[in-house]
Amino acid sequence: MITIISGTNRENNNSIKISRHVAGIYKELGEPVELLDLRDLPAEAFLPGVFTEKPESLTSNFTDKILSSDGLVVVVPEYNGSFPGVLKHFVDLLPFPESFNCRPVAFIGLAAGYHGALRPVEQLQMVFAYRNAHLFNRRVFIPSVHKVLAEDGSVSDTDLKSRLEEQSRHFVQFIQALKPSA
Repeated sequence: MITIISGTNRENNNSIKISRHVAGIYKELGEPVELLDLRDLPAEAFLPGVFTEKPESLTSNFTDKILSSDGLVVVVPEYNGSFPGVLKHFVDLLPFPESFNCRPVAFIGLAAGYHGALRPVEQLQMVFAYRNAHLFNRRVFIPSVHKVLAEDGSVSDTDLKSRLEEQSRHFVQFIQALKPSA
């Protein structure tokens, strides 16, 4: 199972649009896929005591899906030169070390600006490396994201479609290569 994390809880965000497109690619490849939308985090996830006592809605709807995943795809927007605080909060809520330890992780960055979230992806790579994830080196950066999405939210840019498909195919191979042999 591949789990895609849409890395913001902002309403009407472009990360969920890209995440849905990527989920479709994995489905076409025959891979089971789960989409985690941080807009769906329960209100209890933001209470001060959440780090010691996890609400069931967080565990069943988010944590368990991360822990059962063969690989993670993080779709992250750039906010003020970094990644959204809610994504860091989400990472901090997950069990250490098992959430990312030896788990393959791929990154897709998107931004309104020219660099396509290069900084947030590189910052996240440090966080995930600290948590012992296996970082996939084929990152996809999407500058001027508003120019590659159609009015209905679908990806309209053929070059971007190709880059996302290529990343997805190779990420599946990466996951398979890292699985222990029976």
